[in-house]
Amino acid sequence: MADIVTTLVREETLLKQFDVLILGTGLAGQSLALRLADTLKVALVTKREIADGASGWAQGGIAAVVDPADSINAHYEDTLVAGAQLNDPAATRFVVEHGREAIDWLRAQGVPFTPDDDTAWGMHLTREGGHSHRRIVHVADATGAAVQETLIDRVRRHPNISILEHCIAVDLIVGHKIGKSTAGCLGAYLMDLKSGHIEACAAGHTVLATGGAGKVYLYTTNPDTATGDGIAMAWRAGCRVSNMEFIQFHPTCLYHPQAKSFLISEAVRGEGGLLKLPDGTRFMPAHDERAELAPRDVVARAIDFEMKKRGIDSVFLDISHKSPEFLHEHFPNILARCAELGIDITQQPIPVVPAAHYTCGGVVIDLRARTDLPGLYAVGETSCSGLHGANRLASNSLLECVVFAEAAARDILANPRKAVSALPQWDESRVTDADEEVVISHNWDELRRFMWDYVGIVRTTKRLQRAQHRIRLLEREIDEYYANFRVSNDLIELRNLVTTADLIVRSALRRKETRGLHFSRDYPATSKKAKPTVLGNHRFPLRLKRWNNI
Repeated sequence: MADIVTTLVREETLLKQFDVLILGTGLAGQSLALRLADTLKVALVTKREIADGASGWAQGGIAAVVDPADSINAHYEDTLVAGAQLNDPAATRFVVEHGREAIDWLRAQGVPFTPDDDTAWGMHLTREGGHSHRRIVHVADATGAAVQETLIDRVRRHPNISILEHCIAVDLIVGHKIGKSTAGCLGAYLMDLKSGHIEACAAGHTVLATGGAGKVYLYTTNPDTATGDGIAMAWRAGCRVSNMEFIQFHPTCLYHPQAKSFLISEAVRGEGGLLKLPDGTRFMPAHDERAELAPRDVVARAIDFEMKKRGIDSVFLDISHKSPEFLHEHFPNILARCAELGIDITQQPIPVVPAAHYTCGGVVIDLRARTDLPGLYAVGETSCSGLHGANRLASNSLLECVVFAEAAARDILANPRKAVSALPQWDESRVTDADEEVVISHNWDELRRFMWDYVGIVRTTKRLQRAQHRIRLLEREIDEYYANFRVSNDLIELRNLVTTADLIVRSALRRKETRGLHFSRDYPATSKKAKPTVLGNHRFPLRLKRWNNI
């Protein structure tokens, strides 16, 4: 696709400057900001408001070894089993070994994890699919919201953190693209969504913490902001991406015409919830010996199989055999939301369907969260550290956010980098206002529908090729559209989604096997050797060595 930065910049000026520019205000972005702000000037950028990221939607909790009966090796092995052995061993061990430290840091910030006074560690632990032990530290069934609320309060009160709400990054500013001798990432072009004004923001270090790309699919548990922005911007800047074919579909999203993207936590199955057909028959034991506690990819495929085989709109998750007191204590938010929709989970099963939930691949990073581009870091779902492999183990995502935020903070503090003194100004002198916005909405809808139909839970080469053909058509339309009209939030997001969709399809076509979340009817066998899919954008020399042997 055309390079928007090199075609639309002109005279040099500088309006904003920070030591660290963090794009995204979820757990990864906020925890990084808090670790840096005592010594550096930090900006947190969000497309909506600070609380609107995907982290706040996380219900289950954070996986960490805190019980002496559990072990680092057990958590490590569980993660590799769930990830179909595609995980990077060093990154996986690095994350699980720092799990307890991450929990301790969050507790020090004031996160009110659900207590358990009968244990030496003082926190209640639950169990989720794929885990061999109870190791999920949580705040009832709204862990993400509680963590976000705690950190937001601290972020808002810190004098060195500037929060830029209703602001979207158009693209990264890369030194060699604008004729600067300073190498690497120099900041980003930011659009104020209220005024439409775009200006350069310079930073010594820039961090992508923009989350995943669930909105590339028709059905998703993600918020509307999950449009693959960080992945697409990093790719255009020349960074490698890896394992984009592995999109996790959460098995249990509430199926109801009035429920938008409401997830039914993994912990419901962890605490005894049973998946049933409309006639009340259980079906998971026929698909996997672990039944409801099988990893998410297994459960999602089983539900997809039963729905298609029987022509039903949903299956049902039944936890009504537990006492009302138990459900009120462990799942108050799920109970309340279902009650609002006329579903009494103390008496009735919950209708559920799979939905796109988590992007396991992303921008390639090392153990210090560095990308291929000097001065650019990636943390959280937008990155690919190697932790998740071919399928993310439940509740490892929030853990990864905190662990790699700390790793990035250490590297940034140890390697100070000054922001450049001036950057080219954004130039809109050669474009006009769009005459028909319907083109954008139509393309957005088309993209999400064919990605759901052709690049979903079960794939074939023919389906992937059909999707790729449609992506090429959309790319040409978008190129022509933004070359002639002023950019808008919808256009930026659509552009990023199409780029992300292309990376997903290209990666899926490269994988000639079935592994983890990538299930291919044409290649049903799993290869003996697990290899990541790494797409290299060789526009400048790469400096990371990880996976270069692939």
